[in-house]
Amino acid sequence: VDIGNDHFLLELFHGPTLAFKDIAMQVLGDLFEYELKRRATSVTVIGATSGDTGAAAVQALADRQGIELFMLFPDGGISEAQRRQMTTCQAANVHNLAVDGSFDDCQDLVKAMFGDEAFRNRHGLSAVNSINWARVMMQVVYYAVAVARLNRPVTFSVPTGNFGNVYAGHVARRMGADIKGLIIASNRNDILTRFHADSVMEIREVIRTTSPSMDIQVSSNLERFVFEALGHDGSATEAFMTEFRSNQSIADPKVADAYRDAFSAAMVTDAEGSEVIADLAARLNVLIDPHTAIGVGAVGKLKPEGPVVTLATAHPAKFSDAIAAATGGKPAVPDRLQAALNAPETFQSVPRDLETIKSIVAQSRQEF
Repeated sequence: VDIGNDHFLLELFHGPTLAFKDIAMQVLGDLFEYELKRRATSVTVIGATSGDTGAAAVQALADRQGIELFMLFPDGGISEAQRRQMTTCQAANVHNLAVDGSFDDCQDLVKAMFGDEAFRNRHGLSAVNSINWARVMMQVVYYAVAVARLNRPVTFSVPTGNFGNVYAGHVARRMGADIKGLIIASNRNDILTRFHADSVMEIREVIRTTSPSMDIQVSSNLERFVFEALGHDGSATEAFMTEFRSNQSIADPKVADAYRDAFSAAMVTDAEGSEVIADLAARLNVLIDPHTAIGVGAVGKLKPEGPVVTLATAHPAKFSDAIAAATGGKPAVPDRLQAALNAPETFQSVPRDLETIKSIVAQSRQEF
């Protein structure tokens, strides 16, 4: 979608759950099913979501043979549409867990389960988060396609929370795609933007915003980039991440320099994002969701030379309240989303406690 001044939107939200996560997740679901049948085995898929990953995983894995899915999400920390796209699924192999905490807490719980080797092996754990390399690999494709379509060197602006999407762009560039720039577009949870500005990566309290999928302070995929920046040294990477998590901050000049060489970054507030939504609606009759607005707003701040492509990561109807606040009217709701908004929900509220969640997984696996 051309929005003027050699700036384009790449709409990635036309899959079953109206978010870019569908592109990789639909393939991942097929890969899981194929490989499980080939091996005659089963898996327990554990995931954490800040919004869209969960819905995409539920849609991709519901009723699949040999798969039991547990999806953790922050209670009250995602939009109603995002929650309902998960919790209205009545498939027997899907278990949605509303955690009393943030997305970072959910992600830490998932990593802790994978870090328990005995538990991991006993229950056959596997992942759908971008801890699974297949997710990142699939996302490389649309960067290459966009560059080929424009047939010029492209700068991409990427609404960024967990760093997986923009890291896929980095991988695409390393593989030869003609990408001249990658913009990390942050909301007020701007740890990645602050790291770019002052070389210090510091964890702060998560701020809830109108772009909840980016309400993250610990971006798990950044570890992949750190591994590259430290010369593929696993021990050095482990030391970096351990210091970061234990001290809640870290300053490493080598990593910071590599990060600045690879990316540019800008933070966009809710108010600024709302202005972007209102402007595009009034000027071009184009509706975008609050996450995409952060990407467009970052382009406005950094003003890179065109062509620029902002990744449009979710359908605006998934965030109708934010659209209404910006434009005065709610977007039309696609039928498949309306069905989720009307259906009964099934989920379990759980404390932010590893042993509680492990026992839920173990009990369900026994029944499975």
